[in-house]
Amino acid sequence: MSLRRSAHLALLVLGLLSALSAYYVAQLRFNYNFNDFYPAGDPDLDYYQGYTRRFGNDNDYLLLGVEAPAGQTVFAPDFLARVDSLTRLARRAPHVVAVTSPTTISNPVVEGLGFFNLPYLHPAEPARRAQDSTLIYRTPGLVGNVFSPDARAVTLVIQTTPDLKKPPGDSLLATLRGGLERLNVPAKDYHFAGRAVAQSVFVDRLQWELAVFMSLSVLLVTGLLWFTFRTWWGVVLPLVVVLGAILWGLGVMGASGISIDLMTALLPVMMFVVGTSDTVHIITRYVSELGYGASKKDALRVTLKESGFGSGLSALTTSLGFFTLMTSTIRPIYNFGLFTGIAVLLAFVLSFTLLPALLLLLKKPQLRVPRQQGHSWDGVLGRLFRTVLVRRRLIFVVSGLVLAASIGLATRVRINSAMLDDLSKNDPVRLDFAFFERQFAGVRPFELELKPGGGRDIYDLQVLRQTEKIETYLRDTYGLRFAASPVTLVKSVRKALNGGGLTEYRLPADPTELARLRSKLKLFRKKPEFRALALPDGSAGRLTGRMADVGSIRADALNEGLRRYLRTSTDTTVLRTRLTGSSNLIDKNNENLTLNMITGMSIDIVMVTLIVLALFRSLRMTVVVLIPNLVPILIVAGVMGLAGVSMKVSTSIIFTIAFGIAVDDTIHFISKLRLTLGHEPNLFKAVKHTYLLAGKAVIVTSLILVGGFSTLLFSSFDGTFYVGLLIGLTLLFGVVAELTLLPLLILFFYKHKPKAVVAQELAVPQE
Repeated sequence: MSLRRSAHLALLVLGLLSALSAYYVAQLRFNYNFNDFYPAGDPDLDYYQGYTRRFGNDNDYLLLGVEAPAGQTVFAPDFLARVDSLTRLARRAPHVVAVTSPTTISNPVVEGLGFFNLPYLHPAEPARRAQDSTLIYRTPGLVGNVFSPDARAVTLVIQTTPDLKKPPGDSLLATLRGGLERLNVPAKDYHFAGRAVAQSVFVDRLQWELAVFMSLSVLLVTGLLWFTFRTWWGVVLPLVVVLGAILWGLGVMGASGISIDLMTALLPVMMFVVGTSDTVHIITRYVSELGYGASKKDALRVTLKESGFGSGLSALTTSLGFFTLMTSTIRPIYNFGLFTGIAVLLAFVLSFTLLPALLLLLKKPQLRVPRQQGHSWDGVLGRLFRTVLVRRRLIFVVSGLVLAASIGLATRVRINSAMLDDLSKNDPVRLDFAFFERQFAGVRPFELELKPGGGRDIYDLQVLRQTEKIETYLRDTYGLRFAASPVTLVKSVRKALNGGGLTEYRLPADPTELARLRSKLKLFRKKPEFRALALPDGSAGRLTGRMADVGSIRADALNEGLRRYLRTSTDTTVLRTRLTGSSNLIDKNNENLTLNMITGMSIDIVMVTLIVLALFRSLRMTVVVLIPNLVPILIVAGVMGLAGVSMKVSTSIIFTIAFGIAVDDTIHFISKLRLTLGHEPNLFKAVKHTYLLAGKAVIVTSLILVGGFSTLLFSSFDGTFYVGLLIGLTLLFGVVAELTLLPLLILFFYKHKPKAVVAQELAVPQE
């Protein structure tokens, strides 16, 4: 079979596979599921899932905060009328289970055989405004939950159906915004917070940013390829290969039923910049061979022979950098690592099937730069190589000082995350959430399960007193701004049975009083607030609340203090407790981040070590290769420490990915060096020849990588911004180390020939 016929057959097969991939890509959907960021396989996650089946999910709510117009308080009749209209609108909306609002809260009272709900507010009776406001601000659980402390804002707490998806969530938000608009409430006077808001905003922005990043990456890579090759095919062919790899990678995702989320949205951009590397190495070598007068077929044969080995190894190490993310217990990171790693391997396959087929079918290109003028890159690289040799002591000293400073600064990096870490501080959504932290109880949920011991139930007086002690600690020491538990229920019922007076809002004084009260609890047990706080049989209860989003470092300290208090100050024979909830699970991710990162880096280092040992059978060469790739990682860790950038879910992937990508050029360099040493036994000449041969591709691919990752700096997500910035910096420092430290370390430490000969040749830099 002729080569041209083989090329046509290859293009047909690749075209059919691409069509199949396009079909599955069409099935992809954007999604942001808060639950996906829980640590998969963790015992606490299993426990929490059982807890939610008993008591409900702690983040199935939507907060709507409304500020009173300037010069008014929340007790103004016209303001309360608008709030009441919004309340009725929310209650009628699909997927709404219940609404707690200033105009619906009531003070239950039991008189004789009758049960009455007395409203706290009487908008139609202005004379009662002072009395109403006084009662509200003296009643526990209302201020900070429904009313702001300064009486300038109120909140509607809208309970939604479990695990509300984006389309119905968007519909609910649109309904409420429409109602606010019809009531002439200015946009600056209302605020939303909750799962539905984050889900809606994140998915919409993912779609927009993916389009922006891809457009910027195409423009950037096109410009750099044109600057490098100055031919249309030198631009178009790499773009075709990389776009094909992205299509295949996304097709595998679609076929696996995976959605595009905050992490996997980075796959196309990652592939666009990473996947270009092999094509640049292939075309650079191909053009060099053509420039030396080789025929098209001979140039292609030499190129595939010399580039295939290095590209295969670099694809392996780069994909491993992504595959090691599969050690993460966080599903979005796991999926991102898996499918990006697969896409890297697919890019390698296309680079050595699609690209050669296209080059073979194209006519032999007419090089725009004449042969005798085609050594501009050689001249630049030759001068750079001589400068590196002459300044070798300075390079070693500066590298050592920078490394020492970076290690010192890296110790300042802390693992810390908050609920809305991925949004910048001035983002409108984050400002809305900050409003609820400033004016109300906050948005961070708190959950503690209560299990009576010794044959008691949740309404046992000793159990209630223990629960009340815990509530007091949580309010006074822990920082909980709002709390509800079975104690709340019992106090509320006691108050209702005693005329609704605030002085009666307390636990029964003795078991006899409690026994009389328990018989009345049955009147209220069907109310939703009872079902949410205690099981019908009284076998377990729930202490729930909200607080400020203090960040995981502070939360870990608070939780440790709480656990210590529960161990030392509660009687476990009376009441057992367990901290749970969505916030607790998100905080637990931090315990795994460092371990996952160290595991991923260790796997990468072991694989690179094995590759270098297989190539050179030299431990010294292994150390020589690792140093220029670990130094940039440590420098960027120092930059993080200096800038105060915390380690969190989104930034934890940086070092593993950066090392996997940065080592790519090193693998290309040493694989070419190994080939060169096959016919050039002189180490100095072999290193110099490899430097001139691989230097152009190293610089060009690094520029493409740094430029491609710099497009992520336009993201509105802080995590994506820092991924672009820090990986870009790592690769930038990496190419500097590649062109300075790597050749010096090889010449000084790799035992390929007698050291005296190397020293003699270093004394007189060669042309």
